[in-house]
Amino acid sequence: MTTEIHRDAWGVPHLRATDTTALARAQGLVTARDRSWQLEVERHRAQGTSASFLGPEAVAWDVFARRVRLDDTARRCFDRLTERHPETADWVRAYVDGVNEGLAEESSHTGPHTGPHAPEFRQAGLAPGRWEPWTPLAVWLSTHILFAGFPAKLWRDQAARLLGPDAVGLFATDGPATAGSNGWLVDGTRTTTGQALIAGDPHRFIEEPGVYQQIRLACDEFDVVGIAVPGVPGIAHFGHTGTVAWAITNAMADYQDLYRERLRRTGAGVEALGPDGTWRRVARHTELVRVAGEESVEVEILETERGPIIAGGPEGLDDGTPLALALRYPPRVTADLGFQALLPLLRARRVADVDTALDEWAEPVNVVQAADTEGGLLHRVAGRVPVRSAANGTRLVAAWEPGHEWTGWHPAPRAGLTDGIAVMANQRGLATPLGVEFAAPYRADRIRELLNGEDGEKGSDGGGGENYKNGKAIWSAPEMAAVHTDTHLASVGALLDHLAALDDVDHPNAPDALTPTAAHLRERLLRWNRRMDADSQDAHAYAAVRGALVRRLAAHPAFAALTAPPAYPEVFLPWLALLPRIGFALEHLLRAEELYGIDRPALVREALEEAAAALAAELPLRWGDTHRLASWRALPDPSYEGPALSGDHDCVLCTTSVPGWTDLAARGPAARYVWDLARREDSLWIVPHGASGRPDSPHHHDQLPLWLRGELAPVVTDWTRLTKENDV
Repeated sequence: MTTEIHRDAWGVPHLRATDTTALARAQGLVTARDRSWQLEVERHRAQGTSASFLGPEAVAWDVFARRVRLDDTARRCFDRLTERHPETADWVRAYVDGVNEGLAEESSHTGPHTGPHAPEFRQAGLAPGRWEPWTPLAVWLSTHILFAGFPAKLWRDQAARLLGPDAVGLFATDGPATAGSNGWLVDGTRTTTGQALIAGDPHRFIEEPGVYQQIRLACDEFDVVGIAVPGVPGIAHFGHTGTVAWAITNAMADYQDLYRERLRRTGAGVEALGPDGTWRRVARHTELVRVAGEESVEVEILETERGPIIAGGPEGLDDGTPLALALRYPPRVTADLGFQALLPLLRARRVADVDTALDEWAEPVNVVQAADTEGGLLHRVAGRVPVRSAANGTRLVAAWEPGHEWTGWHPAPRAGLTDGIAVMANQRGLATPLGVEFAAPYRADRIRELLNGEDGEKGSDGGGGENYKNGKAIWSAPEMAAVHTDTHLASVGALLDHLAALDDVDHPNAPDALTPTAAHLRERLLRWNRRMDADSQDAHAYAAVRGALVRRLAAHPAFAALTAPPAYPEVFLPWLALLPRIGFALEHLLRAEELYGIDRPALVREALEEAAAALAAELPLRWGDTHRLASWRALPDPSYEGPALSGDHDCVLCTTSVPGWTDLAARGPAARYVWDLARREDSLWIVPHGASGRPDSPHHHDQLPLWLRGELAPVVTDWTRLTKENDV
C-alpha cells in the first residue's frame, strides 16, 4: 500500500502505511513539511550551533550544549540503540530520512505546497541542514536536559551558604518554581460510559510553533492517535491505541547531580582529584561556537569521571571563584534514553503492554497513568533515578570525597487509585522517595475536589454536571474541560490572612491607619472569590498587591547577600535570581514563624498602599489586561502582543508569570487532552496555536481561540471524514 497522508479539519496529520518503517518516514516527512523552521532551530540547539544564525543572545545556550555534550551523548545513545535494539534504530533512521526529504523540499520549494514555505529561513539567512540518525535523540535530550532542574542545587547551595541552612526550607521547597503539569485518571465507576477517562495538560514554556504535535500513526500493526514532540518519532507521552491509552506528568524526580571538582593543569593536559585520592586525566578538547555578526567563541570541553564540566574549570569561574562543576546525568552514564520503549508503546493493546514498555524508559522521569478497555489501570513512575547519598539530591557534593557515587537504580514506585481517581500535578505522593522539591499540593487537591464534586462554591455545578451516583460525581469526556480551566487560587490564603490581620484598619485616626483607598482595596480582596479570571478586576488587584510585596521583600537588607548571583553561566541565572525566588516562595515566607527579623505586617501594609494608589491612578484593569501569553519564538516579533489569559501558577489552569517582575505568562498548558476508553472518537485535544508552523497556513493559529476559551477539538478517527493530501 502506498503511504497516505490525510488531514482533519484542523490540519492534524493522519498517516497510514503498510509497515512501521514507511510510517516513520511519513511522520518525519510531514513533520518537516509542517514544522521545517522549528526542526532547524531544534537541531541547531541540540548541536550547540544556534548562535550561528540567532546571534549573540544564543551563545550562552550553545556553550552549555557543547560543554554538557548533548550531541555526543545522543550519538552514544544511538550507537547503543543500534547494537541492542536494531529494529528501533532502523525506525529512527526512517524518520530521519523523512525529515531530510521534507527539508529538501523546503530548500527547493517543491512538494505539496506552493510558494516559499517558511519565511523565517529568509529572515535568518539560513538554509535547512541535514539531520543525522541520532538527531532525534539529541533533540529529545536538549528539550529535557534542564527538565529536572539541577540548577536549583546552585540556588540551595547559595541560599544555605549566605543565609544559613534554614533558608533552604524557605526558598527551595514545594512551590510554583518547580512545574505545572496536571494529569488525572477516573475509572469506569466514575464515568457515564463505564469506561475510564484520562485527562490532563502538560505545562511547559509556550513556544511558537508549539512543543507538541497532534498526530495519528496507523499501519498494519497499530493505529494510534496522540501528541508527539516534533523531531522525535512515535508518541512518547500522550497516546491512545483504541484499546489502551496513556499520559504522563513530570514526576519531579532528582536524577542529576552536581559535583565540585578539583582540577589542575599539567604539561599533559588537565587532571581531576577523585574520591580515592588520586589525580586522573580529564578528557579535553576545544570547540568553536560561531556567532552571527561577531567573532567565534572558543570553548574548552572537559569531562571527568563524574561527568562533563558545565561551569568553571581549572582557573575557576569567570569572577575568579575557584570552582568547577561536573554534571552527572543518566544518559551520559548509560548511553540510554529509553527510545526502545517507543515502538512497544505504539503496539500496546493493554495496560500490561504499556507497563512493560515503560520498564525500558529512562529520560525524563515521569508519572504515568494508563487505562484499557478491559478495565486495566496503571499509575506508576517510569524513568531512571540513581541510588546515591541524600546529600547528592540537595546540594553540590565534593568529587574528591567518597560516599557520593551512584550505586544502582531505584525501583519504579507504583500505586492504585483512591476512590476511583488518580491525580498527579507534580505534588508529593507516588514519586516522593525519588525527589527533593515538588509542586505545592494546591492543583492536585483542587483537581481531586472537582472530580469528587466537592467544589461547593456558589454557582458551581460541582464540576461533574448533574451526573451523580452514590453521592459521587460521574464524568463524561466533554465535562473535563471544566477541570482543565479551573481558576481557583487556593495559595492566596497566606497573603489574605496578613491583610485581614492588619492592625487599626478600622480607626482612621490611628497612627498606622490605612488610607481610605487602601482600606477599600483590603475589603475588596477579603470578599474576593479567589478566582484568577481574565475579566476579574479583583484578580488584577490581588496581583498588584502581591507584586508590590514581592518587590519589597526582595529589596529588604536581610536578603542583600542574594542579590548578586555568582558568576555561573548565563543559562543557570533564572534559577539564581532573587526576585523570582521571593515571588515563588511568597507563601512560605509569609507563613514562617520568623523571617530574619523582617516586619512583614509593615511590608504588607506598604504593598497594599502602593497597589491602592496605583490602581486609583489608572483606568480599571482586569487580570487579563496584564496577564497575557508571551510565547517564545526563535526570532522574536517586537510588535506581538499576546492574548489575555486566565489562571495563575497555583490554579489548575496553571499560567505562570513571575510575581513582582511581570504578569506576562511564558509557561502554561502546551496541550490539553481527554482520552475516552469507551469510544476513542469521543476523545478530545487542543494545542495553543495550531498544527502547522508555517505562518501562511490556515492551521497556524486556528486552535488558539478554542484554547483560550478552554474548549477542546474532537479527535477524528473515521478515515472517510479526512481529506487525503497526497501519497508518498
